[in-house]
Amino acid sequence: MAGGAVVNTGGGKDYPGKLTMFVLFACIVAATGGLIFGYDIGISGGVTSMNPFLIKFFPGVYRQEQEAERNQSNQYCKFDSQLLTIFTSSLYLAALVASFFAATVTRVAGRKWSMFAGGVTFLVGAALNGAANNLLMLILGRVLLGIGVGFANQSVPVYLSEMAPARLRGMLNIGFQQMITLGILCANLINYGTAKIKGGWGWRVSLALAAVPAAIIAIGSLFLPDTPNSLIDRGYTDEAKRMLRRVRGTDDVEEEYGDLVAASDESKLVAHPWRNILQRRYRPQLVFAVAIPFFQQLTGINVIMFYAPVLFKTLGFADDASLMSAVITGLVNVFATSVSIVTVDRLGRRKLFLQGGAQMLACQIVVGALIGAKFGFSGVADIPKGYATFVVLFICAYVAGFAWSWGPLGWLVPSEIFPLEIRSAGQSITVSVNMFCTFIIAQAFLPMLCRLKFMLFFFFGAWVLVMTLFVAFFLPETKNVPIEEMVLVWKSHWYWSRFIRDEDVHVGAGVQMHSNGKIQAAKLNV
Repeated sequence: MAGGAVVNTGGGKDYPGKLTMFVLFACIVAATGGLIFGYDIGISGGVTSMNPFLIKFFPGVYRQEQEAERNQSNQYCKFDSQLLTIFTSSLYLAALVASFFAATVTRVAGRKWSMFAGGVTFLVGAALNGAANNLLMLILGRVLLGIGVGFANQSVPVYLSEMAPARLRGMLNIGFQQMITLGILCANLINYGTAKIKGGWGWRVSLALAAVPAAIIAIGSLFLPDTPNSLIDRGYTDEAKRMLRRVRGTDDVEEEYGDLVAASDESKLVAHPWRNILQRRYRPQLVFAVAIPFFQQLTGINVIMFYAPVLFKTLGFADDASLMSAVITGLVNVFATSVSIVTVDRLGRRKLFLQGGAQMLACQIVVGALIGAKFGFSGVADIPKGYATFVVLFICAYVAGFAWSWGPLGWLVPSEIFPLEIRSAGQSITVSVNMFCTFIIAQAFLPMLCRLKFMLFFFFGAWVLVMTLFVAFFLPETKNVPIEEMVLVWKSHWYWSRFIRDEDVHVGAGVQMHSNGKIQAAKLNV
């Protein structure tokens, strides 16, 4: 079919080996790098809905909110504040810049030290935020948190994809997204508890407790092994072979080791990965390095997760009820992500993308219509509790659709498509685009909510339609394909094959060149 993948995903090269406890433990520890990102997403929206926090740092927003409550005025605009959005989004700008430095650290020093740097920096930021006495201190802490997120998000998905056996790469990589969702849920539960603390200092506890996930990844990374790919790339070939035997649980690693060495030799010919990634043969990877994180943010998910308490407060829920609603969406997020862990290596990436996209689109249309029917364009209405609960139900269905599609796959697919020579640069582009789009959405959401009103949900719904069609036509299936053979997937795709010449394919003994000039993998059905 014109839009589908041409590759039969029944199997890539099947290297000997099994999922060892050593690999499973290493992947679980590495995946905890997602906790810091998730915790921050969840905690930000919660503390910005706490009145003591608003009174101390954003008194104008607090007065605006109180005025809206007294006068029953426009509910869409009561949280619209540039200072408030700078607080939320400063982290993502810092993460964007940090991801470029993290690429160098990840390549030169190894993946684990990039994770360590992220954990330590996030720890310092958490301490600053918890002790903040003025807005400058608060935003400086946010910037340090952002640097930590930039380093962790750059290194963790790459580490997981390199450590995992090809047939289980999806499951183990999605551990990162699962930790993000657990971080969000923990933050929502903590906000729910700290909002009840008498004396108005609960927000300090919420912000300072970010030190816990930071300490987990910082300390955990010290015990992580380096990936065989990274060891080979840095010249430790004997150690790499020993590590490969250990992670695969077998001595029969010659074929995989040979492919890794070939990939490393190819990568050493590339002196400037940032310049090389612009070459025509890397066009498919570059497009997806930009498109996937761009589309992921335009699903509107971070709008829901950042501002879930604020959004539910706008819908008329009381303070703690709005935080409880955020806890409910957090639970849905965790359980739905578990669905993708179980299904991603069986159903494949494309089916989850397409089903999740259809579900999110339907939910956004319904939520927009429900909110529009009550608030209209005036933003003034009393919403019955049953009606508001119905809105939350569809928001939960939307979160579930995201959590088993664009949530985990937005990190998995970019981390598995890059050849070694441009992998660090490619992952940096993915992280920086993700953070830039998150920054823009965080900056723009409250003003857009104020101006577009309920039409904002239709705005994001239109983008979900675009991205679902993009996946349907242009994303090949990547399940079960070893990372170092991924070029075969692009070479056999109906559209991307035009960018890749036969001489650009170097994947070792598993590839045959046929007399008609077509590439074929001995163990990859093309």
